[in-house]
Amino acid sequence: MEKISFKNLTLKTFHEGLVKKEFRALEVAQAYYGRIKERDGEIGAYLRLNEEQAARTAEEVDLAIERGEKVGPLAGAPLAVKDNMLVKGQITTAGSKILKSYVASYDAGAVQRLKSERVVILGKTNLDEFAMGTSTENSAFQITHNPHDLERVPGGSSGGSAAAVAADLALAALGSDTGGSIRQPAAFCGVVGLKPTYGAVSRSGLIALTSSLDQIGPITKTVADAALVFKAIAGHDPLDATSAHIAYDKELEKELLEPDLKNVARLKVGIPEEYFMDGMSPEIRAGVEKAVQDIEALGVKTEHISLPHSGSAVSCYYIINPAEASSNLARFDGIRYSQNPGIAQDPFAQRGAGFGPEPTRRIILGTFVLSSGYHDAYYKKAQQVRALIKQDFDRAFEKIDVVLAPVTPHPPFKIGEKVNDPLALYLEDIFTIPVNLAGLPAVSLPVRGHGGKLPIGFQLIGKPFREADVLGLGQLYEGV
Repeated sequence: MEKISFKNLTLKTFHEGLVKKEFRALEVAQAYYGRIKERDGEIGAYLRLNEEQAARTAEEVDLAIERGEKVGPLAGAPLAVKDNMLVKGQITTAGSKILKSYVASYDAGAVQRLKSERVVILGKTNLDEFAMGTSTENSAFQITHNPHDLERVPGGSSGGSAAAVAADLALAALGSDTGGSIRQPAAFCGVVGLKPTYGAVSRSGLIALTSSLDQIGPITKTVADAALVFKAIAGHDPLDATSAHIAYDKELEKELLEPDLKNVARLKVGIPEEYFMDGMSPEIRAGVEKAVQDIEALGVKTEHISLPHSGSAVSCYYIINPAEASSNLARFDGIRYSQNPGIAQDPFAQRGAGFGPEPTRRIILGTFVLSSGYHDAYYKKAQQVRALIKQDFDRAFEKIDVVLAPVTPHPPFKIGEKVNDPLALYLEDIFTIPVNLAGLPAVSLPVRGHGGKLPIGFQLIGKPFREADVLGLGQLYEGV
């Protein structure tokens, strides 16, 4: 690794160096493990490492290259996986004590696709318990710290994945996004996070939080790298009933990986007035306004639009999310997923001791809004509001191609600052939740040259299954 630094390494440059035999995949994997053991003690990005299997995969890639075989763009690349995705033979906890001994019997659909590309999976990253949280302070095992300031949170719930990429403890990582859980930690950690269109990536083997909202996506250093990982994991999966039957054909694949930047510059970008609200941090406002100016300087036309129902998104989300979570988490009843397998214990006591405060809070709320007499008043009404939010985007996309908006209302906050104020934490997702409710693709990327000490992110939101638009515009912005 003397010929290339961690800081400058991307998936693209890694592949180029690997096929030119500037380094070996095993050498790179070992270097990453050395860095993890050196730095992760203070960051806390990883829950477990996968050194033995990673070494075997890396050696297989090295042997293939020695034999003169052509390898794919992700072969040998050292990636991390959020610990709510199953990796066969590995413990998968979803950040909860209830699953501390659970060993996955199969691979998640996205993980299986990465394995088919011969990706080196370094380990499993930390997250808020069952992906419920915006700071990765809700994990049952440890708190993850922001690599840019160890006193601050990395965002959540995919905070471990974002921190691993930002700290050069992985070249890229998988996260999951239910209400912003890829984009928000990416913004807090100064990296790129892609939330694909709902149904574009298989949810098979993803421990479900909110089945109608969850989506797996990549966290990377560059938009070009996000396109590479997305191409590898996207596609229909018969094991996922919500997996879309839309194939990303060769033309679209080329758009994703090699966008025609002249055509991308012709995209029209909408700036939603409702997203520049009172109470937004001045640093965030200034940073996103700079991103708008930089986009306009590239020749991209912008216009102001209105998404009037986005203000109701948080209220809507925190009815739908707890309702579906209470149903999905009912399987963790203390019997089928016992904390102490083989030991006769009171299952109710196990379940009560297993769930942390945030899952408990959402299970209780979700059970209430689904109960007789309240279903129509709350859950049904929230679904109606969700439809209105989607209609707002549909109308906007009749005039524009991409929406540009902030990711978070505030910069990364200090660890412990909001942990006892759930409402304040919920409001951190105010700009990301509408995208999930509408099922749209969105990429978060850092504002360049804003001059602040902490990262600031903005997001590009696209039409359904038009990841090529947001990824192409993102690559134009980052100068690829």
